[in-house]
Amino acid sequence: QAQLVESGGGSVESGGSLKLSCAASRYMPSYHCMAWFRQAPGQSREGVAATASGFTRYAESDEGRFTISRDSPKNILYLQMNYLKPSDTAMYYCAESPKFCSGSWADPNEYTSWGQGTQVTVSS
Repeated sequence: QAQLVESGGGSVESGGSLKLSCAASRYMPSYHCMAWFRQAPGQSREGVAATASGFTRYAESDEGRFTISRDSPKNILYLQMNYLKPSDTAMYYCAESPKFCSGSWADPNEYTSWGQGTQVTVSS
């Protein structure tokens, strides 16, 4: 399993932007599903976005505001977040699956490697 380390979280005002990064300790094959999840206190972990070769999906609430991308040569996964809302406040995690993305991309059980998370706080 790869070690994943997230960074880029912080505190911003509503309408602001942040770019999260997730650095992997080894090469991430392009067919491996890579995803971002978030978890607010007292809530379950929810899928934000996922990507693999030719596959990109977003949670409905994030479509049009967030962009997931990956720099394969550098083994880094990104999440550009724009027009942030207070409801986006959560711990954000990146995750890797050894399988291609599918319709169950938002199921945390599909992923075998997780980072430690980075906190995003959006104030109104």
